[in-house]
Amino acid sequence: MSVVTVQLGQCGNQVGQELFGIICSDAQEGQRKTYSAASCERFFHQTAHGDFVARAVLIDMEPKVINHSMTKAATSGRWRYGDTSHFSQKQGSGNNWANGYCVHGPRHREVVEELVRREVERCDRLAGLMAVMSVAGGTGSGVGTYVTQCLRDIYPKSFILNHLTWPYGTGEVIVQNYNSVLTLAHLYQLSDAILVHENDTVHRICSQLLNIKHISFSDVNRVIAHQLGSVLQPTLTADSHGAYSRNPLGELVSTLACHPEYKLLNVCTIPQMPSSSIAYSTFSWPGLLKHLRQMLISNSKMEEGIDWQVRPPAGSEQTRSLTGASFNTSLANLLILRGKDVYSAETDGFEDPALYSSWLSSKEAFNLWKSPVPFNKYEKSATLVSNSQALLRPLDNMVGKAWNMFASRAYIHQYIKFGISEEDFLDSFTSLEQVVASYSQLC
Repeated sequence: MSVVTVQLGQCGNQVGQELFGIICSDAQEGQRKTYSAASCERFFHQTAHGDFVARAVLIDMEPKVINHSMTKAATSGRWRYGDTSHFSQKQGSGNNWANGYCVHGPRHREVVEELVRREVERCDRLAGLMAVMSVAGGTGSGVGTYVTQCLRDIYPKSFILNHLTWPYGTGEVIVQNYNSVLTLAHLYQLSDAILVHENDTVHRICSQLLNIKHISFSDVNRVIAHQLGSVLQPTLTADSHGAYSRNPLGELVSTLACHPEYKLLNVCTIPQMPSSSIAYSTFSWPGLLKHLRQMLISNSKMEEGIDWQVRPPAGSEQTRSLTGASFNTSLANLLILRGKDVYSAETDGFEDPALYSSWLSSKEAFNLWKSPVPFNKYEKSATLVSNSQALLRPLDNMVGKAWNMFASRAYIHQYIKFGISEEDFLDSFTSLEQVVASYSQLC
């Protein structure tokens, strides 16, 4: 089954291009016929000349990034985008969610829907749609939200996953918190699950784990693409009987997003290191899984600086470490193991009932996917996709900052002139404050 990816705005198109590059390289490396075939069917279609063409639609209100992404893909020699699978204009959304959602989205609805329809019809079977976008600017967030709404109307029974890149907390755009709140509040009503990467976390990975001195957006996007690829590439599920999984989005959603109030997914991957160090490093499954479990418990998000003082709660008490970090309660977790000796890995530590809410038994809340094929040059790697309290603090901070600006009516007129009212803002705040309350009470 195939996934149609919709890349929206500057960030969405850059992350998407890196993602397809990593997936294609991973699928074509070595003698991996079954794995490669499953991956290529999922993300590419082949032309009569044997070219791999991404199952993707590229959308931006300015052509520069789309042109660069298409050129970079074509010059790789491994894959390319479709010649007519893109749409752009010559005027952006001005970092204004309302401009993207109320103006550019409706104005170009028909052409975007037609582009997506053509990609869907190229699939023998559609697994679902994945929208890749940021929440800070105008096109990715505003047009991205509008396009997601259109996709939900046209494909009401298809799975829709939104991958969101959250802005740096220190600020990229003065109104980024407004744009983020409006995006998240609307997507919560439209999407089956929302997979989040925080720029601050990814930046720390680049600096502390990959030892990159001068970090660029390309470096950040490459880390995001690596983690996203480790989730989406084929795996052998417990009941697959030796066949690679068929519906990645459906299986991801049914595994992790079991309640409409809890849709936020966080990703952690280990190991992550400079490519020059991989050949000189060895890893054991017990060591990797011990670190990954503690990352989950303490919400460390990367293996550097794990807080080992945090322990699972006794009874109903949430424990706190000496550094003040609270225990991270999970609703559901998906562990994905790839590489050598994968069937010998002991994962009992992730089935501990103390890690989870009391709603589900740990056997239902925890799922395990495996593949003996190494991913992206790592002999062994482990990825944890978690529906937990990991994003509670950044979400609460985002809503709080947006509310403070709204209370002083800062920049509100910039949204009203495009059709977003103060009532729309208040509805969005109410929606996300309920999400914050629900995750806060997870126990």
